[in-house]
Amino acid sequence: EARRYLMSSYQKRSKNELAARVAQDIFDGAYVNLGIGQPTLVGNYIPKDREVVLQSENGILGMGPAPAEGQEDYDLINAGKQPVTLLAGGSFFHHADSFAMMRGGHLDICVLGAFQVSATGDLANWSTGEPGAIPAVGGAMDLAVGAKSTWVMMDLLTKTGECKVVPQCSYPLTGLGCVKRIYTDLCTLECTPQGLRLVDTVDGLSHEELERIVGLPIAAAAPAAAASTNSVAA
Repeated sequence: EARRYLMSSYQKRSKNELAARVAQDIFDGAYVNLGIGQPTLVGNYIPKDREVVLQSENGILGMGPAPAEGQEDYDLINAGKQPVTLLAGGSFFHHADSFAMMRGGHLDICVLGAFQVSATGDLANWSTGEPGAIPAVGGAMDLAVGAKSTWVMMDLLTKTGECKVVPQCSYPLTGLGCVKRIYTDLCTLECTPQGLRLVDTVDGLSHEELERIVGLPIAAAAPAAAASTNSVAA
C-alpha cells in the first residue's frame, strides 16, 4: 500500500538521476571504486571539471565513462564484465595489487549496492539466504571496510514495498557500521552511531512522510543557510 501511494505521489529518481546525484558528492581528486550493478552508472556523470580516478577490483585504475555503442572492447571490462573506457594515464595491474589498494585504505570512496542497510550503517549486500542462491561476497567485504567512506546506492523499497533501510539487518552481513551514506530513488540519508540523518528528499516528499515509509526516526538535515551563518560567525 505504501509503495502504491508513493508511486502516485512522488516522482522518484531514475537510475540515471540517482547516479548523477551520487556523482555530485564525489570530490575533486578522489580515488573511487564503483560496485557491480547500479553504481557503475556513476562514472558516466562525474562533472567534467573534476578529476576523479575510478578503480575496478579486477585491476584497472583510471576508468572513463561507458564506451559509445559499437566502440566496445571486450578485452577492457570492469569487475561486472561490462566494457569500459580508459582515460589518459590509466593502468592495468594484478588482482592482488588491486586488493592491496582496497584493503590498504587507499580508496577515498566506494559506492556499493545493497539488499539492506541498518540505521547505524551495517551492510548486507551479498546474500538473501534464498535456497539455491550462489553465495558470492566477492570484494564487497574488502571495499566496505577498506575504503575511507562507503556509500550505498539502491532503491529505497523492495519490489514488494518493504524498506531496505532497517533497524537491524536480517540478511548475512558484509560489514558492521561501515556505511556513511545511503543514496536512494527517494532520498539521501546519512548513517550515524545515533541513527539516520536526512540529507535530501525528492520534491514533494516531506520529512514526516519519509519517516512513515522508512519506519524509523530520521534526524533533520542541518539547514544550509544556518550552517553557512555558523561558519561565518566562527
